[in-house]
Amino acid sequence: MEWSDDGIVLSARKHGESAAIAILLTREHGRYAGLVHGGSSRRMRGMLEPGNQVRVTWRARLDEHLGSFASPFDLVSNISAGLLDDPLRLTALQAICAVAEAALPERERHAAVYAGMLDLLAALDGQAWAGRYVRWELALLADLGFGLDLSACAATGSNDNLTYVSPKSGRAVSASAGEPYRDRLLALPGFLLKAAQHDPGVGEVAAGLALTGYFLDRHVLAPHGKTLPLARGRLADRLRR
Repeated sequence: MEWSDDGIVLSARKHGESAAIAILLTREHGRYAGLVHGGSSRRMRGMLEPGNQVRVTWRARLDEHLGSFASPFDLVSNISAGLLDDPLRLTALQAICAVAEAALPERERHAAVYAGMLDLLAALDGQAWAGRYVRWELALLADLGFGLDLSACAATGSNDNLTYVSPKSGRAVSASAGEPYRDRLLALPGFLLKAAQHDPGVGEVAAGLALTGYFLDRHVLAPHGKTLPLARGRLADRLRR
């Protein structure tokens, strides 16, 4: 079994004396793990930093085996190196990779998530990346089959003054319809609405992270005995501060 593909490094951990097990999100093959011989060397550690874009070849005797990534990799982009002096953006990078690793099923193609992740990583150089991060998590939920319906009020069918989201249905609720139940509803920040044209403030981003985090935990992670990654929690804390 052998294939070559473009990928984004999600994580790598030492294995034995000199090898490493790397987990990548690839364009055509989804989330894949593989042994990297010499992966613990100084040179390869730099290649295996989360967020780096690489070109890899995976080989295994049988498809169900762990397999290995041939080294050295072809490094396409070393995004982590440019963020070392920016703790907030570096935390965001770690959160993106950790959420993708935790949420995506193994060896299942998710081309839209991969493309969105590339765009989000590129956006870390700009100023509006925090809102795009929340939108990426929304798109991730949709790609996994748990998309939120933020187009109209679940109770009235109106698309005016949408302020809340039902934690049960994942549908938007207007301010008037949701007022009696506001303590049981999730806040819907305005920048996530289809007609929104503005970049969100800190409060809106925090509300957006709370919203997507709730549904990621409930529908994607908890059924498999997982929780939101620590890196994702650190990002939310840093943005709130």
